[in-house]
Amino acid sequence: MQQSAQYAGPYRIIYRTIAAMPNVQPNVLIRRFEQVDYLPCWEAMKAFTDQRGADSVDELWLLEHPAVFTLGQAGKPEHVLAAGDIPVVKCDRGGQVTYHGPGQTVIYLMIDIQRLGIGTRELVSRIEQAIINMLSELGISATNNPTAPGVYVDGAKIAQLGLRIRHGRSYHGLSINRDVIMEHFRRINPCGYAGQPITSLAMLGLNADRQQCELALLDALQQQFRFDQLIDAQQLPDWYNLAKDSANHSEHTKQAQD
Repeated sequence: MQQSAQYAGPYRIIYRTIAAMPNVQPNVLIRRFEQVDYLPCWEAMKAFTDQRGADSVDELWLLEHPAVFTLGQAGKPEHVLAAGDIPVVKCDRGGQVTYHGPGQTVIYLMIDIQRLGIGTRELVSRIEQAIINMLSELGISATNNPTAPGVYVDGAKIAQLGLRIRHGRSYHGLSINRDVIMEHFRRINPCGYAGQPITSLAMLGLNADRQQCELALLDALQQQFRFDQLIDAQQLPDWYNLAKDSANHSEHTKQAQD
C-alpha cells in the first residue's frame, strides 16, 4: 500500500492508493464547486442518478450553498418557524427541515450502494462514522443518535444527514457546520426537533478552514467506504457553469434595480 500525507494545522490529510487490498471499490470522481444554488444542484443530482449505468463511476460533490432551508420529502412546514428572507425548498431527500449556507461544507454522495453491497442503514452508519472519526482526529468526541441521524458533540448537532436512494444509488448527503450563522438555525426546528442545540467547528475552537475540512472528510469517507482512489475532476460540468451564469445575471439585475 502506498500513501502520501500532508500536514496542515490540526488536520491530517492523506490520500491512499489501496488497490492491493481486498474488496476495494472503483475510483471515485471528486467534483469541487465554490458555491452553487440549491435547485440546480438538486436537479443535477437527480439527472446523474437517473442516467448512470451499472459501470458508472461514483461521484462525491463538495460545495457550499447560499442560505437556504430544505424540507425533506415528508417534512412538515410547521418546522419552518420564520424563514424571513431565506428561501425554502421542498426536496426529495429523507428527513425534515435543515439549513445550508456559507460556512458549512456539503458533500453529496452519488454512490451505487447496490454495487457496494450495502443497504441504506449501513450507508448512513458509514457516513456518520466517517464524520465521527474525522472529529476524533481533532480531539473532539462525537457520537451519532440511532433515532435522529447526524453527528453530535455533547448533544449539540454539528453534522446533518439527508439521503435519497433511487434504483440502488444514493444522492444528497451530509453537511458539517464549520462557521455558520447560528441565528439561521433558530428560524427552524432543526431536523424536526424543537430546541435542538447546534454547534460548529468554530464554536468548538477548531480551525474552520473549508479546504482543510473537506480534505479531512474525504480521507475519512475513503477509509469507511474503502474506495480505491479519489480522482479530482478536471472540468466543471455544464450544469454548474449555466447555474453560475444565471446566478451572476440575477445578482447584476438586482443591483441595477437597487
